[in-house]
Amino acid sequence: MLVVGFPTGAFQANCFLIAPAEGEQCVIVDPGQEAEEPIAEALRKYRLSPVAVVLTHGHLDHTYSVTPVCDGNDVPAWIHPDDRYMLSDPLRGLSAESARFFAGLEMREPGQVREMHDGTELDLAGLKLVVDHTPGHTRGSVSFRHETDEGGQLLFSGDTLFAGSIGRTDLPGGSMAMMTDSLRKVLELDDETVVLPGHGPTTTIGRERVSNPFLTGLVDLSDPASEHRGRGRGI
Repeated sequence: MLVVGFPTGAFQANCFLIAPAEGEQCVIVDPGQEAEEPIAEALRKYRLSPVAVVLTHGHLDHTYSVTPVCDGNDVPAWIHPDDRYMLSDPLRGLSAESARFFAGLEMREPGQVREMHDGTELDLAGLKLVVDHTPGHTRGSVSFRHETDEGGQLLFSGDTLFAGSIGRTDLPGGSMAMMTDSLRKVLELDDETVVLPGHGPTTTIGRERVSNPFLTGLVDLSDPASEHRGRGRGI
């Protein structure tokens, strides 16, 4: 399996291209700010043909380039319905500081938008991506699971889980109670699961289980009412 990843834009959100191998069809995950050129370069370098864009959530740092990438390649964008509004009205999902940074920006939905829900299985580019609804950072946040031919498991966690941190919950639609439930779901995965997050380096479930301070006592995961707001990562 081929996974190509790179950070994009001012907020360094990770964009990924995934394919069975070079010279095959591919799926693009979270084309953020200034992602068009590196995506086009990766498509040329690895001889890939995109068939879809999938979005872990609706925040601008993960969706900035979704319309030109989708419409330019005549492919659909997949998003959870609870975050779809941000494709055309992105400032509604931002902090005041980020909204000022992007003041005046106008966006529209791609020509093709498809909605996905918890448990949806996306068969794209010869790959099966299982959608897990993981709200908390936003109401429509999702993670994508994929089992490789070799038996390994990948998790594209968006802004739910990072190496050493979790997504912030103080933005519009955020909730620490929902984040807590989502983290419980994520932690049910095998320790060997490779996590490819929305920001920062790759990690594993096992590593985060024992070393992530948000998962080892700073947040009480036994208490859904726990409110550790605004101290995680994300736009």
